[in-house]
Amino acid sequence: VQLQASGGGLVQAGGSLTLSCAASGSTSSMYMGWYRQAPGKQRELVARVSSGGTTNYADSVKGRFTISRDNAKNTVVLQMNSLKPEDTAVYYCNTRRLITPQANYWGQGTLVTVSS
Repeated sequence: VQLQASGGGLVQAGGSLTLSCAASGSTSSMYMGWYRQAPGKQRELVARVSSGGTTNYADSVKGRFTISRDNAKNTVVLQMNSLKPEDTAVYYCNTRRLITPQANYWGQGTLVTVSS
C-alpha cells in the first residue's frame, strides 16, 4: 500500500487546514490515521480511525481536529481547526493492521507551520 498525503502549508494561529491522504490499495480492516513529528520530538499519534469508524485523538487536539475516512475510496482526511503554534510539525499519514497479518505503512510527510 502506498500513501499519498497532501494539504500542508503555512497558516496563522487560529486558522484551519485540511490534510488528505489516499491509499493505493485496500485499507479494509486497517486503521487510517495521522501522526506528527515536531523538531527535536518523537513522532506522536494525532488521530486515527478504524475501518468501522471508531476514532482516537491525542488529548492536545481533541475538540479542534476531526478525522474521517472514506472506505470505498481508501482515503482519510484530517480537518484541523483553531490551530496553535505548537501544532507545527511534519504530519505523516499512516495505515496499519493490528491483527494478523500485521501491516504498517507510512506516507511522505507534509509540513504544517502555524505562525503566532
